[in-house]
Amino acid sequence: MTAPVSIENATKTFGSFTALDDVSLDIAAGEFIVLLGPSGCGKTTLLSILGGFLSPTKGRIAIGGRDMTNVPPARRPTTTMFQDYALFPHMKLKDNVGFGLRMRGVGKAEREERAKGFLDLVGLKASADKKPHELSGGQRQRVALARALAVDPDVLLLDEPLGALDLKLRRQMQDELKSIQKRVGTTFVHVTHDQEEAMAIADRIVVMNQGKIEDCGPPSDIYMRPRSRFSAGFMGEANFVPAKVKSVDVGGAKLETPIGSIVIARSNFTGGAPVEGRTVTLCIRPEHFRRATEAAELGTALGEAVVTGIAFFGTHYRCHLKATDAPGLSIVAHMPQSAELVEGTRVALAVNPADIVALPDHARN
Repeated sequence: MTAPVSIENATKTFGSFTALDDVSLDIAAGEFIVLLGPSGCGKTTLLSILGGFLSPTKGRIAIGGRDMTNVPPARRPTTTMFQDYALFPHMKLKDNVGFGLRMRGVGKAEREERAKGFLDLVGLKASADKKPHELSGGQRQRVALARALAVDPDVLLLDEPLGALDLKLRRQMQDELKSIQKRVGTTFVHVTHDQEEAMAIADRIVVMNQGKIEDCGPPSDIYMRPRSRFSAGFMGEANFVPAKVKSVDVGGAKLETPIGSIVIARSNFTGGAPVEGRTVTLCIRPEHFRRATEAAELGTALGEAVVTGIAFFGTHYRCHLKATDAPGLSIVAHMPQSAELVEGTRVALAVNPADIVALPDHARN
């Protein structure tokens, strides 16, 4: 089964501390939502409120159109999967997976059949009679997922379930988790602080900060068109360049920056239409910088910089640069594998204006 989720003005306070601050979010049935943010941002508090482990100080939670605000966890159409798996060490895998069904009074034969079906879903049917200690970390994670899905929840809540796995296995499990979610069609709400994980699995990412939603949308939108400086910085490496709007016309806005002038489209302003005289902050991802000689007709020159540090990352060189005309401005740029750069090299930089996002600069205006 699956169901939509509606969160309306959810607030949670602990004494004088506000962990969740007037959060509203609609989740479609069958959607894979990822709550992303740093420690203390409110994402786990929101997940706990959805699961019924915490009650909101204010606000309303609905699942499948039914008010669940004050319904206890056992009576909600949700299950929660935790990072530590919490498998019973003395039980066989089929009994671990079928435990929730047993608590609901499902007979042994039906329980085992359904448990084996969900173990098959996660690729472990042949291991049904093994115990958890005989499995790897990734396999135990699959068993925990099978157990959570076996009770047929409308919504599956996942609290950093991949956090205990090593990098290679975590990447593998991200693919498997996404594939399984598509097959079963259950609404997934997944908490993580790993930006790459969020982009790999989410239909939509909800970026949270200080108890509020900073940004919400498909991974490509969150990365390429962030709505706030926090969202831009948290979703990956970014260069933030101060700029002032010099003029505006139907074709776009001309901006002056410490490393040169540039014209960008009005649609690239995320905080509203550009206004002459106002300051903004330009967000430029490292991979969008190019050497002027490589930028061809799409690039706009943005001055010269000196390489102060360089590291090879396989797919690219990650370069630290200092702008010649603005020594106080540090830039991180990804250069191609073929780049022959060393510290001290002078590089003429360029960028495609379509790749630049102008963020509101409330502190300056």
